[in-house]
Parts: sequence; structure tokens; C-alpha cells
Amino acid sequence: MTRSRDHLRAAYEDACRLEIEALKPGNVHVFADGHRMSADQFLESASVSAGPLTDPGLPVGRRILEAIRATRNAVGTNTNLGIVLLAAPLIRAAGAPGPDLRANLAAVLDSLGMDDAASVFEAIALASPGGLGSAGNDVREKPKIGLLDAMREAAGRDMIARQYVTGFADIFETGLVTYENALAQGEGGMWPTIAAYMAFLAGFPDSHVARKHGMEIASEVRKEAAGLRAALLSKKDEAERLELLMGFDRRLKAHAVNPGTSADLTVACLLVHFVGHRLA
Repeated sequence: MTRSRDHLRAAYEDACRLEIEALKPGNVHVFADGHRMSADQFLESASVSAGPLTDPGLPVGRRILEAIRATRNAVGTNTNLGIVLLAAPLIRAAGAPGPDLRANLAAVLDSLGMDDAASVFEAIALASPGGLGSAGNDVREKPKIGLLDAMREAAGRDMIARQYVTGFADIFETGLVTYENALAQGEGGMWPTIAAYMAFLAGFPDSHVARKHGMEIASEVRKEAAGLRAALLSKKDEAERLELLMGFDRRLKAHAVNPGTSADLTVACLLVHFVGHRLA
């Protein structure tokens, strides 16, 4: 079966809302703003980008471009480029016939063409000039290579690009598994979302941190996150957990460290959960 546009829009907005409501160290959330951005800006971005992302008349690349245009018009800053890049093919796959989201997604990714590349490059230039500029060509110029080739060249240093060339393996096999295991273990409220976020943050050097501060800092953040993740798993008292998270949050923000890629990946795993990775 397929999912209706209303269902897909609700799934996307719910995923964005739950992510921003979770205390994700170093990132923007309802407990604390950061990096000159607010939780309200992210919620507004989700609302205005949902329409283009779920428009069945638009190809994937155009959905991304129109979603970023809508975001820039609404909030005037880059709040959601990574989220939109991940959500667009997932939503297109969830709206297609077929019983298995991963199989649908593979077909969507394989179908991406030069027009999609041109739209995505324009979106990246609009949101954050430079983006994939060193991967094959400058995003401010007409593409010389296809979108998947550009993502393949960037995949070694960018976790979002890596999803395009691995069939979103980290979303399904790290984030989604962690999120659904937390649910199965009785975790409620924001804690399954935090579990997914911490799995990404502890499992991989965050691409956004590496771009802004270098791989050494990104690796140090990953190591500290791994220790925090272990501590959180050992504690059941919510106040103790919150104290640990807020301490890490303050340390990261004091040094302007924003693990934005881990947050984007978290939204994608929530979206997969809400649309149903088995569509039948």
C-alpha cells in the first residue's frame, strides 16, 4: 500500500517536532536554543517545508529545492538542509507502491538524474554556499556529474551524502534499530529519540562538527558521547539523565560545537518509523 499525502506530511512534521523536543546535547532543542537559532525556527521550518516535500507532482530534486526556498523565506537561515536532503527521497519512496520502504527507496535513489542534481545543487547553494562544492563541481555552477556521483564523492566525509550511496543504511541499521529497541524496552517521552541521537553521535564523527572544527574535535566529541551514552544506559533516574545531558549540552555550546548531522539523521530515522518501514 502507499501512504496519503496527509499521512506523509504528518509523519514528517511529527518527526521534526519530536527531534526538537528531545534534549540533544549541542543541538537546538526546546530545553535550550543555541548557535543563534531557536526551537521555534526549526518548528516553523518543518511546517513550511512539509508542503513541497510531500508534493506528488514534484521530482525529488525539486522537492528539496522548493523546501529550502520555503524555509529561507520563512526563517532566513539554514535550519534544515540536511533534514530536507534526507526526507525528500524517503517521502517519495513512502508514497510509491510496494510493500517495503527500503526497496522503494533504492528505486528512488537509482532514478535520480541530472535534473535532480541541478535542483539539489541550487538548494545547497541557497542554504549554505559551498556544500558539495569540492565534490565534482561547485554547487553554484551547472552540474558536471549526476547527483549520486556527487554524493558518492562526498560520502567519505559527509554522513548525509553517505546515505544516498548506501541506501540509507545508517538510518535503518543504527538509528531506527536503536529507536525501536528503546520503545520495546519501555522508554517513553523523548528518551527513544535521545537514544537514536546518541547512537549516531557516539557511533560516528559528526560531519557538521568535522567541517566546522576539524576531524580531531569531531572524534573527541564522538568519544565523549560514547561515554555519556553508556552512562545514560546505566541510569534510570530521569533527573540524573537530564543533568548528564545538560552538562554535555552546555560544554558543546560553550565551544560553538553543533552536532547538526546527528540531529538530521535522527529526524530521518523518526520519519522512517512513522511512515512504516514495512508499508504493507
